[in-house]
Amino acid sequence: MDDIIRQIRSELQTNADEEKKVGAENYFKEAICVYGVSTALVTKIGKAYYKKIKSLSKGEVFQLCEELWKSGYMEEAFIACNWSYYRHLEYTPEDFAVFERWVENYVSNWATCDTLCNHTVGDFLQMYPDYLPELILWARSDNRWMRRAAAVSLIVPAKQGKFLDEVMGIADMLLTDGDDLVRKGYGWMLKEASRCHQTEIFDYIMKNKQIMPRTSLRYAIEKMPKELKAQAMAK
Repeated sequence: MDDIIRQIRSELQTNADEEKKVGAENYFKEAICVYGVSTALVTKIGKAYYKKIKSLSKGEVFQLCEELWKSGYMEEAFIACNWSYYRHLEYTPEDFAVFERWVENYVSNWATCDTLCNHTVGDFLQMYPDYLPELILWARSDNRWMRRAAAVSLIVPAKQGKFLDEVMGIADMLLTDGDDLVRKGYGWMLKEASRCHQTEIFDYIMKNKQIMPRTSLRYAIEKMPKELKAQAMAK
């Protein structure tokens, strides 16, 4: 299995582009570690190498994911996120602890947070909704990425009209969070929930708009009609 990791790293290094590397480093406000490989190529490389390991057990694949996460490189994290999602039909309740560890220990920017949580964690929660209360603990964390993860893990279910009570609860907890990326995360969550629950989300925004950060509010109303946006933005 170590050979696969070495081969992936060698291919990423071979395809590294200094201009892309500098561009990515300038794009993110926080410090990131990147090779400088396009997301499309990273996805292609990940898929190619997954074909070589797809016969492995889910646990063995997750071990490889852990090694990729440990590197700190964004491109390796993206491959780890994709590989863990490829096994989503095999998720069991015990996997939550694995995903939680990855968020807490390895996620260090919004891109890896969202890639892991939108799909791997989001799918897990739809399969095992009894774990939804765990997001409350994430929302209380001192770790900004855990707090953002509490919201963005609900993005896909919220878009489908699911878990409205949990969406509202997490929004309540993060409502006045001091971190801009957490604010954007829960604003995005509310926006997706508004697709199926426009009235409920609009009422929530109007009730809280005096204390809701404008960044969160603007995200939350993005999919709403102009007249509702105007009401929400009015002082």
